[in-house]
Amino acid sequence: MKTWLTVPTDSDFSIHNLPFGVFDAGDGQPRAGIAIGDHIVNLAAAAEAGLFGKRRFFKKLFEQPVLNDFIALGKPATNRIRRKVQDWLCLPERPENAAQILVDRRSVRMLLPIRIGDYTDFYSSIEHATNVGKMFRPDNPLLPNWRWLPVGYHGRSSSIVVDGTPIRRPHGQILPKGEEIPVFSATKQLDFELEMAFVIGKDSPLGQPVPVKKAEEYIFGLVLFNDWSARDIQRWEYVPLGPFLGKNFGSSMSPWIVPLEALKPFRVKGPKQSPPPLDYLKTTGARNLDIELEVAVQPENGPETVICRSNTRYLYWSMAQQLAHHTVNGCNLRVGDLLASGTISGPTPDSFGSLLELSWAGQKPIPLADGSTRTFLLDGDTLAIRGWARKDGLRVGFGEVGGTISA
Repeated sequence: MKTWLTVPTDSDFSIHNLPFGVFDAGDGQPRAGIAIGDHIVNLAAAAEAGLFGKRRFFKKLFEQPVLNDFIALGKPATNRIRRKVQDWLCLPERPENAAQILVDRRSVRMLLPIRIGDYTDFYSSIEHATNVGKMFRPDNPLLPNWRWLPVGYHGRSSSIVVDGTPIRRPHGQILPKGEEIPVFSATKQLDFELEMAFVIGKDSPLGQPVPVKKAEEYIFGLVLFNDWSARDIQRWEYVPLGPFLGKNFGSSMSPWIVPLEALKPFRVKGPKQSPPPLDYLKTTGARNLDIELEVAVQPENGPETVICRSNTRYLYWSMAQQLAHHTVNGCNLRVGDLLASGTISGPTPDSFGSLLELSWAGQKPIPLADGSTRTFLLDGDTLAIRGWARKDGLRVGFGEVGGTISA
């Protein structure tokens, strides 16, 4: 496919991608859009121009502040809109209505693209689970259930924010080393977690599991995700019920939702699962995705340093398995729910997806380009996660999700 619009060759938002998001062009009116290169296709304006038929219906739909009602139309409808935009961008010549439909992507403010009902975070990287286990349970790093099911916890959806939103350093109870009485303090071990998340695009009835073979019918698209973590707060509170204040103060997601269909060329097989999963989790074929990931830290008034490079192909439990396990007890799904992968770590130290692992619980300071080091994040640090897939000249990217730490 070739487009009349100039798109940089290294752009995440190629003609093969066309992700959906919600933007504000400065007038306070949220609008749905599709990213292409350095531009956005204003879907409300495209509807008014007659690109999709049913002008009033689609114009009203694309002027809503979130994409939930659009996503709820189902994949036949959402894929049709994406194809219509693709066809318009691939016309032989620049159309006369281009100026009315296109917006400079660099001049807008991106908004949270969906109304998130429920949020679940998984623990699907065997490298991450093993690393954390080695730190805190050297004799038994991987718990007995881990290879049998995708472990997860229900998080807080109200504190999920879009890329660029500052993150305040949280306070909570911390047990100092060697002490028996906790103190109330700001976290001294603020961390990131390199994750991908997927957006639910279809409701499922309460009491009816989603079979693993049909799981992807319920996945609208993917985003980058950062589950910010206060490790010292988490360490004291997590027994016996798991994460709470160490996690719920903030999570960040990228603003552009990449449709699952755009990622089809980048499918790969996941790691061999041993022992074989129970029947309801068994899958065949290429269920993982080859998405390159990187994490960068930029101190206040300093240069950026890439501290981690990883890939979603390392995930032990696939998205389909995560979703099937989530619903096997009859738990229902709703459009706009968000399910995240958990930290994505690879097999080598430079591919670990958290500072907890990269600094090995603070024992190995990480050098930055300005001469300073980090074990955990400091106030003023800006952290950015980026992701993209590429193959045979195709590039489909996610942009980035980032945030600056404030006191």
